[in-house]
Amino acid sequence: MSDPLLSVRDLTIAFDSGPAVRGLSFDVRRGEVLAVVGESGAGKSVTARTVIGMAPRGAIVAGNVTLHAPGSGAVELVGADRSARAALWGRRVALVPQDALSALSPVHRVGDQLAAAVRSVRGLSRSRARAAAVTALEKVGIADAARTARAYPHEFSGGMRQRAVIAMATVNEPDLVVADEPTTALDSELRDQVLELLVRRCKATGAALVLVTHDLEAVRDHADRVLVMYAGRHAESGPVDEVFRQPHAPYTAGLLASLPPEEPLAGEPPPEGPSPGGPPPEEPSPGRRLPGRRLPAISGAPPALDALPPGCAFAPRCPLAEERCRKELPEPEETYGRRSVSCHRWRELTPSLAESFLERASPA
Repeated sequence: MSDPLLSVRDLTIAFDSGPAVRGLSFDVRRGEVLAVVGESGAGKSVTARTVIGMAPRGAIVAGNVTLHAPGSGAVELVGADRSARAALWGRRVALVPQDALSALSPVHRVGDQLAAAVRSVRGLSRSRARAAAVTALEKVGIADAARTARAYPHEFSGGMRQRAVIAMATVNEPDLVVADEPTTALDSELRDQVLELLVRRCKATGAALVLVTHDLEAVRDHADRVLVMYAGRHAESGPVDEVFRQPHAPYTAGLLASLPPEEPLAGEPPPEGPSPGGPPPEEPSPGRRLPGRRLPAISGAPPALDALPPGCAFAPRCPLAEERCRKELPEPEETYGRRSVSCHRWRELTPSLAESFLERASPA
């Protein structure tokens, strides 16, 4: 197993209104795609931006965020001054934001902006930087890149703007790319295309990718590992295929139950009801919904971060909660391999129990 590119230890992020992230630890390795998921307000975006030195104004940050790179040594981002952090942006770390327009200057041509990014890091001549900008646009699938580079951002479609932002983030081959809900404004077909492109560009350069998303299908299709957050804390983490197949945290099981049905394989007949005297219908495991059912939702709502309960924040919504859960905060516990879970009773979670706390709607 390779050494981590990014190490986050006991990260805490607070604002005047209260804590946003509490005691979070995780690693990201070079070439790895780590998806960070959870409901709105879980602390995903503020975590992702903080680990590349872009914590929001007013944030009080504690813990350790260490960026490692062969030959370059380690850089500690918590406590570093703005100039030290800014020296990493575009060179060692990069951001793909949710709103592509906010990442592009409306008064400069797209190619000029890319060329400026290249010159600021590599020190190339103007002509060589412009050529690198055109090449970067070609690599993200923008047709007639030499001509398109002369256009302004408002002349691009939404999908083209997001491709241009990916080109901007990857043109200098940073070690780490953070993508904060990068496809929210796109339709479903474009979302998959853009995510596939982003992952492919990062894999091509060996960059690690931290993908913040609500889209569990995208996680299933594109990520290597997943970090599930709830109320500012770690809930579960591990390889995507293992977590999706057998979640250990009740909260993770609830999230996965909201996944739409998997498409049947080509030539596979649709599921049928049981024949008389035959076996009962298939019982879905968490993360696999059967066709013909409306998607459930986890009952209740996340707690306000300025009024967290003393124990597990998910306890009021959890079918497994007992007195200990309401009083003692569960710490991350390694289960096996590279998996960990923050739950006192994870060993007792079964597929049927995972379903028991979902608000069931009537069949579609």
